[in-house]
Amino acid sequence: MNVIYVLWLRQIKKYLRSRSRVIASLAQPLLFLFALGYGLGPTYQKAGNGDYIQFLAPGVVAMAILFTSVFSGIEIIWDRQFGFLKETLVAPVPRIQIVLGRTLGGATVAMFQGFIVFLFCLIAGLRVENFSHLPLAFVFMFLIAMIFTSLGTVFGSLLEDMQAFPLIMNFIVMPIFFLSGALFPSDGLPSALHTVMRLDPLTYGVDGLRGSLHHSFVFGAATDVLFLAVIAIVILSAGSYCFSKIQV
Repeated sequence: MNVIYVLWLRQIKKYLRSRSRVIASLAQPLLFLFALGYGLGPTYQKAGNGDYIQFLAPGVVAMAILFTSVFSGIEIIWDRQFGFLKETLVAPVPRIQIVLGRTLGGATVAMFQGFIVFLFCLIAGLRVENFSHLPLAFVFMFLIAMIFTSLGTVFGSLLEDMQAFPLIMNFIVMPIFFLSGALFPSDGLPSALHTVMRLDPLTYGVDGLRGSLHHSFVFGAATDVLFLAVIAIVILSAGSYCFSKIQV
């Protein structure tokens, strides 16, 4: 357990020391929030769908968590190249503890990023209907962060080329984001696209955040939590297995 705490704390300290990283990782979600929120807001409202900021904000929060968490996997490649990973792997501790420490640290950092974007969403006009549901929103933020930090661990363990990692992850992450319903409602979509969206784990995270903030779940809070929890366990297990295969 001490190893888990040390690695978790290391991730937090690295995040707090890197102010440029914090600012840079906020740029994309804030661009989506203000450019799309205010740019498409009048059109969305004229279509009779209400305030677009209300609809978009939970998706933007999920986007901030998604990108921050999944790209934490590149630190495995970085540590491998500069020797820190070797020092960690030769320690007499189970590798599952190392994975848990890194994953919890990456997920915590991603939640920080999501919370900062959430504050900007409040400034932009997001209205929380019931603040008593905010703890549930943080549960969904944590589950999203755990899933995609674990996914980053999988690819960070499999890849050795630092330049290939962002290219491959963008190829995977962008469809996950755009097909999650973060930017547009799923009503009226072709059945094939609707089916793909239901297979996207981020869809349930966005639905959970949207429902927690507006009390309007599509799948239901219990379904969202159960689906995300199962996916988190599966991908964390896959990440632990891939990490255990790294040769020192």
